[in-house]
Amino acid sequence: MILKAKAVVTMEGEPIADGVVVIQGNRIVATGMLADLEHSDTGPLIDLGDFVLMPGLINAHCHLDYTMMRHAISPPASFTAWVRRINALKRSLDSEDYLDAIARGFAELQRWGTTTVCNIESFPELMALMPSAPIRTWWFYEMIDIRHRITTDDVIAGALTFFQQHLDNHLGGFGLSPHAPYTASTALYQLADECASIQPMPLTTHVAESREEFAMFQHASGPMYDFIRALDRPMDDCGDVTPFQLLWRKGAIDARWILAHMNELSEEDFALLESLPKEGGPHIVHCPGSHQYFQHSRFPFRRLHEIGLNLCIGTDSLASTDSLSLFCELRKVRENEPWLSARELLCTVTVNPARALNRSLDLGRIIPGALADLIAFPISGAFANVLEAVIAYANPVPWMMINGQIIS
Repeated sequence: MILKAKAVVTMEGEPIADGVVVIQGNRIVATGMLADLEHSDTGPLIDLGDFVLMPGLINAHCHLDYTMMRHAISPPASFTAWVRRINALKRSLDSEDYLDAIARGFAELQRWGTTTVCNIESFPELMALMPSAPIRTWWFYEMIDIRHRITTDDVIAGALTFFQQHLDNHLGGFGLSPHAPYTASTALYQLADECASIQPMPLTTHVAESREEFAMFQHASGPMYDFIRALDRPMDDCGDVTPFQLLWRKGAIDARWILAHMNELSEEDFALLESLPKEGGPHIVHCPGSHQYFQHSRFPFRRLHEIGLNLCIGTDSLASTDSLSLFCELRKVRENEPWLSARELLCTVTVNPARALNRSLDLGRIIPGALADLIAFPISGAFANVLEAVIAYANPVPWMMINGQIIS
């Protein structure tokens, strides 16, 4: 088929006025002006009118399990208090609650133009009970060995068995997610890293999210230190080290990893990041709504950007933000970082997360060979301002294509 729109934002070059995109099967085969395409006689022409057509958005960090928790937890006095509260809420819910939450989360992601999501799955056993995901989903198996009720090796073995059972006929992929340095041992990180070397898959984790996590590792003190120590976690890795340096210097994480948050960084952390070779640093996901909810220290977006790190945007969960709209998240970033160009902002939800997933040729751009995951919505105003109009868009997305199939 051929799709035509007032503006085609390819994320590869400049937007194309009155552009077209040619789709064969589930792939894009050409883009440009209708008169210039050799494939202009291929399939029906669908004219979207005064719409912008662009790659579907990629949410680089989300917890769909907690979709039912919107406004359930008032902004807490401390991050540790929030952890205690969400753990209590999780214990009060059953499998049906979580299945409903995941379904509602997918619906909300679609409503706001997300065609790919990196979902941290705390209850992977639910996968056997749920239908196929309606959007392209990377399921990250969340792993915790804080209490050592089961061995670190058994945690990894369980994850690999899970993948073998659920990998077939899946739109997206799977990955591993040791939860955070305060709940997952460095041995668990190292094993996850080794597994991803043997069976290629993305890796993600939460790092340096809160001041309390920073204090736990840097100063061996604070509310989180006391809370985690009471759970009988060995604390010999705490004191005079930052969470990021603990993992990086022990080889527990490397440039393949997608690091969520990275809010609390020391000058030594920045020096380490600056010392890394080009494209030798980790991918980083900023979650603006969640960041605002917790009142974390100002996210060092500009400094990380200047270092040259691959910066992505995610929503986090509705237990710490009020929307799964990446358009809303982009506008929050714009408020804090007005120096960022509209194109750079849009890269954080298209090109950059595709790179983090090692799928740059498949996702995040409208280029020949890429998967046909597209969204379209109405725009007004001058064509020259189309990228700004995209960021300002605040309504549900009325048209979506995933894997070459129009679904709305």
